[in-house]
Amino acid sequence: MQNSNFSSMEKVNFRTRILTNHLNQETPSPHFSLQTTPCLSYNPPELSEPSSIFDKKQMRQLMDGHNLTEKDWLFGLMLQSNLFNPMKSGGKVFVQPDYNQSKEQQREITMRRIGYLLEHGVFKKWLTGNGPVDELRKLALLECLAIFDHSLAIKTGVHFFLWGGAIQFFGTKRHHDKWLKATEEYVVKGCFAMTELGHGSNVRGIETVTTYDSSTGEFVITTPCESAQKYWIGGAANHATHTVVFSQLIIEGKNQGVHAFICQIRDENGDICPNIRIADCGHKIGLNGVDNGRIWFDNVRVPRENLLNSVADVSPDGKYLTAIKDPDQRFAAFLAPLTSGRVTIAVSAIYSAKVGLATAIRYSLTRRAFSVTPNGPEILLLDYPSHQRRLLPLLAKTYAMSFAVNYLKKIYVNRTPEMNKVIHVVSSAFKAIASWHNMRTLQECREACGGQGLKTENRVGPLKGEFDVQSTFEGDNNVLMQQVSKALFGEYVAAKRSKKPIKGLGLEHMNASRPIVPSQLTSHTMRQAQFQNDIFCLRERDLLERFAAEVALCQAQGKSKEYAFTLNYQLAEDLGRAYSDRAVLHTFLEAEASVTSASLKNVLDLVRSMYTLVTLEEDAAFLRYGYLSTDNAAMVRKEVANLCGELRPHALSLVSSFGLPDAFLGPIAFNWVEANAWSSEQN
Repeated sequence: MQNSNFSSMEKVNFRTRILTNHLNQETPSPHFSLQTTPCLSYNPPELSEPSSIFDKKQMRQLMDGHNLTEKDWLFGLMLQSNLFNPMKSGGKVFVQPDYNQSKEQQREITMRRIGYLLEHGVFKKWLTGNGPVDELRKLALLECLAIFDHSLAIKTGVHFFLWGGAIQFFGTKRHHDKWLKATEEYVVKGCFAMTELGHGSNVRGIETVTTYDSSTGEFVITTPCESAQKYWIGGAANHATHTVVFSQLIIEGKNQGVHAFICQIRDENGDICPNIRIADCGHKIGLNGVDNGRIWFDNVRVPRENLLNSVADVSPDGKYLTAIKDPDQRFAAFLAPLTSGRVTIAVSAIYSAKVGLATAIRYSLTRRAFSVTPNGPEILLLDYPSHQRRLLPLLAKTYAMSFAVNYLKKIYVNRTPEMNKVIHVVSSAFKAIASWHNMRTLQECREACGGQGLKTENRVGPLKGEFDVQSTFEGDNNVLMQQVSKALFGEYVAAKRSKKPIKGLGLEHMNASRPIVPSQLTSHTMRQAQFQNDIFCLRERDLLERFAAEVALCQAQGKSKEYAFTLNYQLAEDLGRAYSDRAVLHTFLEAEASVTSASLKNVLDLVRSMYTLVTLEEDAAFLRYGYLSTDNAAMVRKEVANLCGELRPHALSLVSSFGLPDAFLGPIAFNWVEANAWSSEQN
């Protein structure tokens, strides 16, 4: 108490002296200069932080996984053009979108940037390439675009991955020959008309109707009601010339389910085609560089050849032809290739989180606040245990999910028809947890930057609005988690019925004996990969067994399986999360196993332990279902705090390993004093 009183009196005396000097001073000359000696100054963290104990280039290679040279080339390409809005601040040049522009201006500059990238060969082989090498390059370059501007990545992604991907995967040679090269060169500009006002996640329920006129050899596409209008169609409002329309196909009075058709919506002059109506979706909380629109089809006629016919076809005389007779299997085969959207969302979400963390952690290594001793120096934000607890667990999760999305990309580019189910489940799970993680991370980083986090130029705040949409597009996250649980249920029930071991979706661990968690946890135990794997597998196994039992009980009471799923949504969501976390951990362990450097392994061991233990702490399922006792939960919480302290010296090296060029962060990540100086304002 004495120290506290002494400190308070000191503050009073100090303020009194300042006020006295202020009142007694003479009027200053116009040429006065500010005295900078007692002021705060910026010290680059590279000069004050411990040297990295691991090779940051090796860590980046492990994190990014592929095409680093091409990515750095594209970063450099964007830095060379004024189209990417370079601005000087704090002695450095930064590039970022100008969010002060109107939506019309943002849309126009997005298209001009696409034109610049096209001219410089960025999109070469994005649709005409062949094999995993070209696909990985495409994914890597799209990641760079998303780091600069989510609108640019989405506008590009709709054109190449959705419109172009639909032609690639749903179409056949006649479509490939006519459309792929023209799409790659932007001779046509495509969009993807699946979502409707009345139906989003439930694609099977869409209401657009297509019939066939055998007398002319044409399909007739109709919007029968207002809820059937195509909605949120990226590219439709201003720029797209063609779209892939998803519609119920009615042949000889029978609904054959959802099919896809190529339809022109604008002519070569940019005028809307006859019998097409288009309206703007309006201003949004983010992604205003994407021209989302609504489309109505008033008996629009398209040639028979415009049906994308890899799964089914219609003969000239109007007969429905398909090798897949079961409607459910046909629908599954039809939608299987659409996983690319979830893949790219998961990846870009993690890079967005990296931008937020690199900004907030660099700032916290140079910004000071308060002292903990009388007359002592102010303390760096990241030296406060509470600040470490806010940011370092999110850093560990971002590392873990980086390995997860690398695995997702790998299985996607090497896909076979037999892998469709695995890719669907993994992409659904990782898309959901990655986009949720990104939004939570950006919010924490925004708050951790204080008032500076509100400034648009510092990027963290705007990224929240730009990436919020990821939680619901390409599948609502909660719906995706329930789909994951249904798939796990199907594998489990099939194995039980056949009395064969479970094989696939990473569930092989359920063929072994049930893991046993020690009754009393120690620090040593909690940091062992075996314990971490065991408790994650135990949670997934137990929740799957519980879920299957509850569904079976409902069915025994006469309820349908779908209704049983609906009633047990809480278990389904817990199970989906358990699967996702365990799958992420397994990708982390696989990444670690590929490392030979001891120093790299040591840091990764800390990061993995932090990822696992903070997941144990945050997910109430571990306590709810008894996988952790209250005493063990308290031990986990204590160990997370210990790990924060141990990761603190590595914080700068870990975010530097992200490989993000300085120009793609915000001024707050560097010399924030100079960036806000009066001289900067004058310049």
